[in-house]
Amino acid sequence: MDLTEYMDIAPFNDEEASAALTRLSNHPNTKWISKRIFPDQPDTLLGEILRNIHTVDEFQSIVMTKAIQWVIDHSVKEFTYGGLENLTSIEGKYLAMSNHRDIILDPAFLQLILLKNGLPDTQICVGDNLLKQKSVELLIRSNRMIKVIRGISARELYLSSQLLSKYIREVITSGTSSVWIAQRQGRTKDGLDTTEQGLLKMFDMSGTKDFTQNFKELNIIPISISYEYEPCDILKAREILISRTQKYVKTETEDLESIIQGIMQPKGNVHIQFGKPLTDQEIEEASLCDKNDRYQSIRHAMDVRIIEGYKLWKTNYMAYDIVTEGSKYSSEYSPEELKAFKGYIEALLGKVEPELDKDELRDILLHIYSNPVLSKENLLTDSQ
Repeated sequence: MDLTEYMDIAPFNDEEASAALTRLSNHPNTKWISKRIFPDQPDTLLGEILRNIHTVDEFQSIVMTKAIQWVIDHSVKEFTYGGLENLTSIEGKYLAMSNHRDIILDPAFLQLILLKNGLPDTQICVGDNLLKQKSVELLIRSNRMIKVIRGISARELYLSSQLLSKYIREVITSGTSSVWIAQRQGRTKDGLDTTEQGLLKMFDMSGTKDFTQNFKELNIIPISISYEYEPCDILKAREILISRTQKYVKTETEDLESIIQGIMQPKGNVHIQFGKPLTDQEIEEASLCDKNDRYQSIRHAMDVRIIEGYKLWKTNYMAYDIVTEGSKYSSEYSPEELKAFKGYIEALLGKVEPELDKDELRDILLHIYSNPVLSKENLLTDSQ
């Protein structure tokens, strides 16, 4: 596959990654990270490893699997996954589309599952807003990252989306690599997982065949990731609250801070569910619809799969009962657990600026946790 056209957005090749990792080996934070990934070794070990890595595969197997496992060991109570047979049943490469709750961990956890099961990992679509710091760019682009360009004019965005969609289609149909992408731009901040229709349009416009074939050849598989404790929950709630009265403007370091908090914050249980791939029949039925209704049909099928695969935790049930002022799901948790969860929410409220409305913020936080239950209920109602 000729990557000349895609040089600005494609992941680093082996030679580029080797050079980037050598630069990273001298970064001031490398020793600190080394002690956490390799606690029984000298703090110079990671730097030495990075200087001797020559391929992206080596970086994945030697460094990234250990780094992700460290995150699980130190911030996750139990890490589970299911439905892997839905992935292994696909012939050829595929487009993995998941809900998006954490900037880095969503695709990172997926890669770990693939590697532990002897399956090829995927390239990963990541917004270029995360690449403001050169060290982060060197790390992520050495980790099979496809750069998604944001914050540009409508015309530039259209051309950029065309290039991105064309690249994704080519790496999948050529058998070069599978690709992971979130179902929407940016993380879900309100607990409601929905697929962006524009994303589906983007994939269609890169195809050279009809609607049906354009979608069939992507082998789209939905993935649901469920966190017991939402990564960056208070930061998401704060952003929603501020956005109600003014345009929310991120600070220069905000995305990096969210990455760090997402990694370090205790997440309780985490589950990843591989759903059934989008079927030929669903795509063919969508093709019979008019214009935008075609994309709505595909979107609905994806949303149903992702919501079905989402695993509800006690935190979700407790938040739902608090919001509805009822006890519908009281059998799912104990009074002691409810008291502890309320205490957790109140502790979060103490971490933000005192001038922010705590009642509104509390309501937003509770809806972040309760909305997945509502989504499940609505799905059940729609199917009846």
